[in-house]
Amino acid sequence: MNDQVQHLPTDEPVGTLEVVATFGGAMLTGVTVSHTGRIFVNFPKWGDDVQFTVAEVRDGQPVAYPDQTTNDTDPNDPAAALVSVQSVVVDPADRLWLLDTGSPLFQPTQSGGPKLLCVDLATDQVVQKILFPQDVALPTTYLNDVRFDLRRGEAGMAFITDSAQQGPNGLIVVDLASGESWRKLHDHPSTKAQNLQDFLPIVEGRPFLERQDGAVKQGAGMGSDGIAISADGARLYYCPLGSRRLYSVSTDALVNRSLDDSAVAATIRDEGDRGGASDGLESDADGYIYSGNYEHNAILRRKEGGVWETVIHDPRLLWPDTLSVAMDGYLYVTANQLHRQARYHGGQDLRRKPYSLFRIRIDAQPVLLR
Repeated sequence: MNDQVQHLPTDEPVGTLEVVATFGGAMLTGVTVSHTGRIFVNFPKWGDDVQFTVAEVRDGQPVAYPDQTTNDTDPNDPAAALVSVQSVVVDPADRLWLLDTGSPLFQPTQSGGPKLLCVDLATDQVVQKILFPQDVALPTTYLNDVRFDLRRGEAGMAFITDSAQQGPNGLIVVDLASGESWRKLHDHPSTKAQNLQDFLPIVEGRPFLERQDGAVKQGAGMGSDGIAISADGARLYYCPLGSRRLYSVSTDALVNRSLDDSAVAATIRDEGDRGGASDGLESDADGYIYSGNYEHNAILRRKEGGVWETVIHDPRLLWPDTLSVAMDGYLYVTANQLHRQARYHGGQDLRRKPYSLFRIRIDAQPVLLR
C-alpha cells in the first residue's frame, strides 16, 4: 500500500527550465540580457534589505550596477540617484534602461523620484536621465515596465505601464529625444484590475487575497502591469495584474499627442483571455506574444488571433515575474514568490530563499525596432 502511494501520478511539467542564477538576499523582479550576453536584474524596495536596486549578474552573483554610488539613494534629492527600480530593459540599440518608480514600499512619489535612466553598456556610464513631471508620474503612480521603438521621432519612443494600486492606471509615452512624456488611456477600464467579485486569482491552490484591518481584498489589485510591443511595432500589448484579459492599442495613437483619450481608446482591442493571470508580457521577432501565468507556474505564448500554447510549466516557476527574450535564443524569467509575501498571509512571510532566474530555449529573437 505504501509503495502504491509513493507512485501515485503527479502534475506533469512541460518544457525544460534551466537555472541561470539564484539569489539569497532581496527578492528581484526584472531581468534583461544585453546583445553580448550580459545579464542585469533589479531589486525593488518592498521591505527586504536592498543594498543596491540594480545589479549585473557576474559569475552567478549580483554586483551593484553601474556602480554603488548610482544605487545610493539621497533622501533629500530623489533625482540624484536611484530610489527603487522595478524594471531593467536593454533596448534595440543595446543600451540599458533603468525604470525607477521613486516609490519605496509603494509610498507616494516625490518630484525627481520617478525617472528613466539610460546606461551606455560600452562605458558603463549613465548617459541620459529623464525625470517625469508630477502630472505624468502622479503621487500614486507606480512605474512598472517599459518597451521601446527607436524608429519613432528623432531618437525613439518608450512606452511604460502605470500599475498604481491606489490611483489612476494607464500608459505613459516618452519621447527619448526631448525627454517629454505624457499619459494615455488615463484610468481607462482596460488598464484597471478587476474587483474581487469578478476576478479571484488562485495561486498554489489558494485564493490570492490581502487582509488588512479586517478587510479582504484581491491580492493582485494592481492595474496595467505587463507590456509588450508587436514585432512590427504597430500594437502595444498590456495587461492588468489583477485580470486574465489581454489588451492591445495602436502605437500610432499613443504617440500622437493631439489625440484625446477617447480617440486612443477607439483603437483598443480586447485580445481575450490569456489563459490565466500574468505579471510580465514579452514578444519576439516571429510575432509571438508571451504571457507569464502566475496561477499555473507557467509561461504561455500565441501568435495574433491564435491559440495559446504552453512554453513551460514547472512547479519551481513560483510567480513568474519578468520575461525577456535574448539574442541567444532563450527566454529569461524571474521567479520571486511574490504571492508568498507576509502581506498576503497575515503577516507571515512564506517565501523560501533562494529566488531564481531561469531560462527556456525558444529559438526566437527579440523585437528590435531600430
